[in-house]
Amino acid sequence: MSDTIEKYSSKDLQEFKEIILAKIARSEEDLQLLEASYKNDSDNGTEDTAPTFKSYDGSADTMAKEASMQLAIRQEKFIRDLKNALVRIENGTYGVCRVTGKLIQKERLKLVPHATLSIEAKRKQ
Repeated sequence: MSDTIEKYSSKDLQEFKEIILAKIARSEEDLQLLEASYKNDSDNGTEDTAPTFKSYDGSADTMAKEASMQLAIRQEKFIRDLKNALVRIENGTYGVCRVTGKLIQKERLKLVPHATLSIEAKRKQ
C-alpha cells in the first residue's frame, strides 16, 4: 500500500470552491429572509414577553416565528458547514472521506459540497 493520499486536482478544487461560494451567497440571502420573518415585528417582539393572556390567533404567529427560527438555525449550520468546506479546500483535505480516507465521488460533492463522508461511509452509519 502506498502512503500517497488521493486528492482532487487544483482545477477540480477551484470548481468546488466556486460551487460552495455560490451556495454560501444564496444561503446567506435565504437566512436574511428567514431572520426578517421572525425579527421584524411592529411590536418588536414585546408581546411574547408580556405576561398577558394570548389569543389563539397569536399562537399561530408564534408557531410561524418558531418555525422560521428553526429554519434559520438549520441555515446557519449549513453556511458554517460550507465555510468549513472552504477551509478543507485551503488545507488540502477537501473531498477525502473522514472515515475511509478515500476520495468522495465528484458527483456527490457537486450535490453536497460540504460532505465529509463517502456514500460507502454514510451507509454504514
